Amino acid sequence: MDSADVERVRLVPWSDGDFWLLRRNNSPEMTEHLGGPESEEKLGARHRRYQEVEPGRMYRVELAEGSETVGSIGFWEKEWRDGKVWETGWGVLPEFQGRGLAAAAARAVVEAAREAGLHRYLHAFPSVDHAASNSVCRRAGFTLIGQVDFEYPKGHWIMSNDWRVDLRQTG
Repeated sequence: MDSADVERVRLVPWSDGDFWLLRRNNSPEMTEHLGGPESEEKLGARHRRYQEVEPGRMYRVELAEGSETVGSIGFWEKEWRDGKVWETGWGVLPEFQGRGLAAAAARAVVEAAREAGLHRYLHAFPSVDHAASNSVCRRAGFTLIGQVDFEYPKGHWIMSNDWRVDLRQTG
């Protein structure tokens, strides 16, 4: 799929009314590579964190034409190796997958992280077995650094790919 064929998306800052989207993203299908669904209590805590991410920001992803919600994405600060970086993660609802929307949202979040300043790098850590998310990283312009043991959620270790964008480079 070439970039001209990709639908445009808009990132909308996460708000109190977006809890329904967390519930949709919490299905077994959507959390297969993330350790499985979370309890309602953990979802509530996640929703509060999404509204208060600082530094960084969480977003609801909408189609640019029509404003239909297709998923979520964000970036937040993470201790990685010997310093602080931005980390990103996303989820696109099943009925919107396969249309290039996650890659479009990832490219938009790269720009948001670049504008936020603070850190040179934005990383994504999809499971090595998650072909779709690894493809998103590739199509969004991330560079594969290598494989790493990664803890997500807390207490659940997975083998992930470490993808990175240098936010000081443009184009």
